[in-house]
Amino acid sequence: MSENSPESAHCHTKRVDGGVTVLEVGGELDISTAPLLASRLDALTAGPRPDLVLDLRPVSFMDCSGLSLLCRAKNRTAARHGRLRLVCDSNRFLRILEHARLAGTFEIHTRLPEAPATACAGPGARAEE
Repeated sequence: MSENSPESAHCHTKRVDGGVTVLEVGGELDISTAPLLASRLDALTAGPRPDLVLDLRPVSFMDCSGLSLLCRAKNRTAARHGRLRLVCDSNRFLRILEHARLAGTFEIHTRLPEAPATACAGPGARAEE
């Protein structure tokens, strides 16, 4: 992808809702944009019991660097007894997770949970809220 392409622009917005951090990630998540997001995710998962929702619906492309980044965030969150949820409504992304044998690794929702702090399905579950 072109460096100057608007699709390659990596944008993310953060908000905190009831103690849950919701990070919307947009654009392409690839080898050139992953380091910037990695720094942000490391900061968000550094404390005890991080509760993080990553909204990946605006992501237009993801390569293995993006998958690696998600796995790292999942591992850091789990090591700190926290919770990581992915919001994604793309069947293409879900197929990528299946082919990478990561489908059961993440708690996946098709839309933002209405009350992110409430309990819902565990790892490997795909909530159809």
